[in-house]
Amino acid sequence: MRLYIHTLGDFDISIEGRSLVENSSRSYKLIRLFEYFITFKGRKLLPETIIENLWQDSESDNPKNVLRTQIFRLRQTMKRIIPESLDMSKYYNISFNNGYYTFELGELAVLDTIEFESLIGQGESKRLESIDESIELYCKAIKLYKGQYLSENSYEAWLVPKRNYYNMLYLKSLLRLVEMLNEKEDYVRIIELCEEAIIVEPYEEALHICLIEAMLKIGQIRNAMSHYEYIAFLLNKEFGIQSSPGLKKIYSKIQSCYDEKNESDIRNINAKLEESSPNGAMLCDSEYFKFLFNINKRKGLRDGIVDYMSLITINCDKSTTESEEELKKYVKAMSGALKKSLRKGDVYSYWNDKQILVMLHGAKEDSLKKVESRIRDNFNNSIMTDNCKIGIEFLPLNSNKYII
Repeated sequence: MRLYIHTLGDFDISIEGRSLVENSSRSYKLIRLFEYFITFKGRKLLPETIIENLWQDSESDNPKNVLRTQIFRLRQTMKRIIPESLDMSKYYNISFNNGYYTFELGELAVLDTIEFESLIGQGESKRLESIDESIELYCKAIKLYKGQYLSENSYEAWLVPKRNYYNMLYLKSLLRLVEMLNEKEDYVRIIELCEEAIIVEPYEEALHICLIEAMLKIGQIRNAMSHYEYIAFLLNKEFGIQSSPGLKKIYSKIQSCYDEKNESDIRNINAKLEESSPNGAMLCDSEYFKFLFNINKRKGLRDGIVDYMSLITINCDKSTTESEEELKKYVKAMSGALKKSLRKGDVYSYWNDKQILVMLHGAKEDSLKKVESRIRDNFNNSIMTDNCKIGIEFLPLNSNKYII
């Protein structure tokens, strides 16, 4: 007769289908104590440490006596669920030696975290020998993960390291399983697996990307686009994430799949590639700016065309305390000033909260002062205040000589 202990998700203890937790609504402190012992099984625990973690707000004059009483009640509660004819030590044991408590599980106790790690270890060892056996072992492990470790305890600091460990192990194992299923081209199973995993980890971007990629592999392009729009909206709503590199990449894959299904001529392709608003300078992210920087630098070395880079720094008056929102307002104003001041062949990118990088294509050194003047005038006309100044530096792409 085995005692089953479930910690990955909702906590439960059961024997022969009978749950200790369901019938112990009045024993919250006992359950919490048992969860603590399970988390630190095999370790020597000082009474003071247990009390500090579990009952630091207790007003008892003798907290150690409270702990002894709770451990006694825990033992009595466990006796009621385990038949008297059975040896209690085969299920668990709480000992006290040399001032330390130690909790050990017996041979008839089955803890889901131990089984979880064991199945993952077996699955990894079988990977080179038999991918099918490895997949099945990983699948069994994944099914054991019903949610975060002791998920009902949201605010216990002592749980955080264990919770993070099992969460990372689950995600790592899940992605390893997806990798093996990709090798076997079992995309339907990947979709089923990811849909189940997303219920447990709804905000894990990697799972959504794996799901969308599997959908694309079997031609479910509309479903892939629909799911992309869903996760993009969800992450933006919950965390303010506009579009991560991973989501941008998967969106490009979806668009490519749409294009592959329809034959295009060169005019259609040109229309899709062209910017919707080609007037003025183009705003791009830092990675694309880096790409353009290196391309233009190489072209300059080859063709002799001189491009200039400019660094614009927004400096606020030290006598005023600028809030984050006010700084964003100045940066936005600078973005508008650059669109007015620069040509459509120029590009710019936000380097950090206060600095903007600009690339001026084919600019002449004697025209840089005019460019600087236009930027300053347009910016100052936009903000209408003396509390914010800007610094502008210029540097040829193929030189280390600053021009200010």
